[in-house]
Amino acid sequence: MKSKFLLVAVILSVLIIKGCKKDPEINKEANTPTPYEIPRTAAYPQFKLPANNPLTEEGVLLGRMLFYDPILSRDSTISCESCHRLNLAFTDGAKVSKGIRGQVLSRNAMPLFNLMWNNKFFWDGRANSLQEQVLVPIQAHNEMDLDLFTLVQTLQNSTRYKKQFEAAFPGKIISPEFVSKALEQFLVSVVSFNAPIDQLKFRTDTLNVISASALRGLQLFLTPVENGGADCFHCHSNIPFFGNNSLAGSMSNNGLDASFTDNGFFAVTGKESDKGKFKIPSLRNIELTAPYMHDGRFDNLEEVIDFYSDGINLNSPNLDINILSHNAQLHLTQQQKDDIVEFLKTLTDNSFVTNPAYKSPF
Repeated sequence: MKSKFLLVAVILSVLIIKGCKKDPEINKEANTPTPYEIPRTAAYPQFKLPANNPLTEEGVLLGRMLFYDPILSRDSTISCESCHRLNLAFTDGAKVSKGIRGQVLSRNAMPLFNLMWNNKFFWDGRANSLQEQVLVPIQAHNEMDLDLFTLVQTLQNSTRYKKQFEAAFPGKIISPEFVSKALEQFLVSVVSFNAPIDQLKFRTDTLNVISASALRGLQLFLTPVENGGADCFHCHSNIPFFGNNSLAGSMSNNGLDASFTDNGFFAVTGKESDKGKFKIPSLRNIELTAPYMHDGRFDNLEEVIDFYSDGINLNSPNLDINILSHNAQLHLTQQQKDDIVEFLKTLTDNSFVTNPAYKSPF
């Protein structure tokens, strides 16, 4: 009996001693987000990650969760992914996109990749950074229609997001700033530089990489009109992006209309000289992003090439100087048109649209 009391006393003493000990210190290293490495190949150009928003594994995952979660819309019916689907190079395949409650928008969904090299966002260039851009469709009444106060409250009431925000941004409260930073981290991580055209830099057997027709199309793409080419490179000159990301040259009027129902960049600047100008998109993955132009007026690449061959409105106000200088239609032959289309298809990156790192985490 005495031994039983002794055993109980020992156990109680141990419990008391344990109870008096301080809580263990938080392992600060374990609570520090892990840097995110962007997988890259030799085809990548130089880049700088956001200075005020370093990429971390936890931050990229949080942004990916938010991107795919309809919790970002007022009635939880649509997400960012609703208009930006991976298999379509993050477009939606519609002439113009639809927002909440089926509201029809006025423009085509732009693709989302290689965005860290961009300096203007949206067709009309109204945002100058991704952190600014990502919050706009969330708040737009005809898109996701969710005010930021309600968004923050919803996320704060979510156990899943409270945990993931703390992992991504330790010690910070959930706020619009960190919602935008998380989305930026995911979108910055989305890159596409593994199309057949990229292999030409490293292969001498070019015909085993792209076809003879595609090689002729590439030559037409890069050759000025005065030398018998199609002169595409003047507007899509920023290779390897096949777009134009320069501050001055990223907005252009390509002669779609003689008069404008959509004023484009003018709505941002108020300058008459910007009427009819829209962002010059990258041609990468262009095979996957139909229909084309800001209003989706062209259903396929053949229609696009027909337009640039014979359909440009040469009297359009503020027509791009590179087109205006020709002052004539190109009148491409059918073979030339076919060759350019074949070349454009070599910009399709199949590994990008199947990359599990860009798929829904749910």
